[in-house]
Amino acid sequence: MLDSYKHKGLRKVLVKQLKEKGIKDELVLKAIEKIPRHFFIEKYAAEVAYADKALKIDAGQTISQPYTVAYQTELLHIQSGEKVLEIGTGSGYQTSILMELGANVYTIERQKELYDKVSVFLPKLGYKPNFYLGDGSMGIADKAPFNKILVTAGAPNIPDTLLKQLAVGGVMVIPVGDENVQTMTTVIRVSETEFEKVEFAQFRFVPLIGDKAW
Repeated sequence: MLDSYKHKGLRKVLVKQLKEKGIKDELVLKAIEKIPRHFFIEKYAAEVAYADKALKIDAGQTISQPYTVAYQTELLHIQSGEKVLEIGTGSGYQTSILMELGANVYTIERQKELYDKVSVFLPKLGYKPNFYLGDGSMGIADKAPFNKILVTAGAPNIPDTLLKQLAVGGVMVIPVGDENVQTMTTVIRVSETEFEKVEFAQFRFVPLIGDKAW
């Protein structure tokens, strides 16, 4: 796998575009500039790999557009060493961004085809999260609580199973809505029984599938 001057130059251009779209977190931007996105989507030409758009990957899934990745990650306010649950490993690109920020990542993927591929591929890049194959809507209860939870698929509602796995003071970022459009939403666990919800911009994700989803 080659990461050429051309690829690095395209990442610089991409970061510039993300800044123009409103992404301000310098650590998030630095991670996006560092990580070779084209490694995760090798079938696409370099110019396509670094375009700010979602692209199809295996198992009928997508790799989110860089702006969406940056937007969600910025809302999480990751602190180094935090325990983060990622629902939907997908290509592993978002996983690598989280790890670049110093998160201790637990990532779960429903599609075995993606799980098998990414659980071998990511460690080759130096990223070694805790991989799980299973129903993301159920979370990973025996590893809870988590400081942050990131859901990378659209859900009709916020699963109670995930709320229960969020630590007090923790933040969940999840796109909520119907199958056509979802509103990016953050949930802060204020206490054992209280949650604070804030809604942001609208996006479009592949649907979250599972017992606590659609």
